[in-house]
Amino acid sequence: MRKIMLMLTLLASISVVSQEIKFGKVSKQALEEKFYPLDSTANAAYLFKERKTFYEYNRNTGFRIVSYFHYRLKVYNKQGLDRATFNIYYATKSGSTEKISSVKGYTFNLNENGEITKDKLENKSIFKERKNEYRSVKKVSMPNVKEGSIIDLKYKLTSPYTYIVDDLSFQTNIPIKKLHIEIETPEWFVFSKISKGFYSIPPKSSKKTRDLDFNIDVYDAENIPALRDNEPYVSNINNYYGGLKYELSYTQIPNSTIKTFTDTWENVSKQIYKSSNFGGELERTSYFKEDLQKILTKIKGDVQKTLAIFEHVKSKVQWNSGYGKFTNDGTKEAYKKGTGNVAEINLILTSMLREAGLGANPVLVSTRNHDIPLFPTLDGFNYVVSLVEFTDGQTMLLDATEKYAMANVLPYRALNWNGRKVTKEGYSTWVNLNAPKHSSETNTLKVKLDEEGSIEGLLRTKEEMLNAMLGRIRYNQFNDDEVISKLEEKYNIEIENFRASNKENPYKSYNKMIKFTSDDLVEGINGKLLIDPLLFLTYKTNPFKSEERTFPVDFATAWKETNNVSIQIPEGYKAESIPEQFAIGLPDNLGFFKFKVSNNGKTINVSSIIQINAPVIAPSYYSSLKEFYTKIVAKQKEQIVLIKG
Repeated sequence: MRKIMLMLTLLASISVVSQEIKFGKVSKQALEEKFYPLDSTANAAYLFKERKTFYEYNRNTGFRIVSYFHYRLKVYNKQGLDRATFNIYYATKSGSTEKISSVKGYTFNLNENGEITKDKLENKSIFKERKNEYRSVKKVSMPNVKEGSIIDLKYKLTSPYTYIVDDLSFQTNIPIKKLHIEIETPEWFVFSKISKGFYSIPPKSSKKTRDLDFNIDVYDAENIPALRDNEPYVSNINNYYGGLKYELSYTQIPNSTIKTFTDTWENVSKQIYKSSNFGGELERTSYFKEDLQKILTKIKGDVQKTLAIFEHVKSKVQWNSGYGKFTNDGTKEAYKKGTGNVAEINLILTSMLREAGLGANPVLVSTRNHDIPLFPTLDGFNYVVSLVEFTDGQTMLLDATEKYAMANVLPYRALNWNGRKVTKEGYSTWVNLNAPKHSSETNTLKVKLDEEGSIEGLLRTKEEMLNAMLGRIRYNQFNDDEVISKLEEKYNIEIENFRASNKENPYKSYNKMIKFTSDDLVEGINGKLLIDPLLFLTYKTNPFKSEERTFPVDFATAWKETNNVSIQIPEGYKAESIPEQFAIGLPDNLGFFKFKVSNNGKTINVSSIIQINAPVIAPSYYSSLKEFYTKIVAKQKEQIVLIKG
């Protein structure tokens, strides 16, 4: 009997799964569901996520790609209400515009009588927004979404970009109950299929013949777990969602030769370089020759020439916040107007360096908010910097888009694994984007404590490398009063005097001096004074909360934080206890923490050093890193206890 019941249950579950999910119809049972059964912490979940992509052929206009999407989503609580708005991105380049059409949607709820209600998506709730000259977004705001609602949305995307199949998304930051994707491509277009992230689905492949043969891949999966996007130190969580890239490798159209695209990095680099908006722009030199000649008449030596040209471009052309590996208006126009996108600015820089006789080449980069280019792909890069290679073997990475950038220290946005150097001759190699030295912050804090627990003190902060650049970007946009207000809020102190030095010179450390008082940093209990050894510089919590992590911890740069604190004990007091010396290291020399407290009777001196030696730490080290931070927090929070003596 038990076997029969088990078989009936299994058949019932198979029947439910195999039922066709019809747009515009939902069950009362689904609406009554209070939480996602496999993840009670989920704020929302996709009950169904479907995509069907295929090629249409017209004898007059040729191929186009058509994709149909259907999303059914359940909102479980208030935190899931932001799912009521969908952002549908599409290309809107002049002459080659994608089209979003057939947008339909419903929101389902249960009324007070337990009956299903249905609110239809109206056209007035669909908005178009132009993001830039290449991209737009349709914002769809679903009606009457509340806790417990089910949203049903479908739309059609038509694209003239027949060589591009949009990436397949298998995973998101909320669970997916059922996923179905069909991709149909003509046999003339041969794609490489590249897995991304940490969740994969094997395809069921077949062929179909209409006017020509088509390759069909079907991806089906159920109960796909969420990959949370609230973890610290992540460059771009989209890099780690499970998915698949369809990258066009070559075309083999009848009665024509085979045309290759992205089978190797060499081909990718050559294709990008031969573009008139990339390599062609590097050949244009007449517009800057007069300015370059003025620079070169004053400067001798290759390093000095490089830095002088670098500073000239930084001051001459302001970055308009535009990304891209290709120019928009062109280098000449950007130089003339004094503003341009990243490609225009750094191709100007590269061209000027070459004209000055220096060994300069552009380096393609994928920024931190972009995908990591793990496999040969034309879309893998969205940024350009410049590399100079000197005759003595030294190199210099430069990015003239950032006012406070320095040689060999790229802006935070560009620090994303490796870049790809491309040369005029078509050669291509990987380039390490990391700075040669640790980004560092050194705090020297001297305080005087009275018997009431009040403190007056002086903090000197010295920031170098990337920290210095970030410090200047963070604070130089504000006047001193605004900076003081921000620092008072950050440290919970009252600032009497503030001074910053080397605010504009990126080749020196960025320094801050703060004279302050506070009544909130010392706790008095039963005649004893309790003090955190590092005062407001103490690590209060461990940033790493999750039990496990399947993607890397990305600090962007190797870094070092040094805190030296001197606490003058009030007259008539002595130390009853101070924390013991402590040191711990991460495996494989990835980092260390050292902590030491000493007491000479009148002054307590505290030294704390945290150093991380790798920009990116693999997930296999996550448990060690989490424990490392746990011990840092525990040690830094061990209090100094003063008593009258």
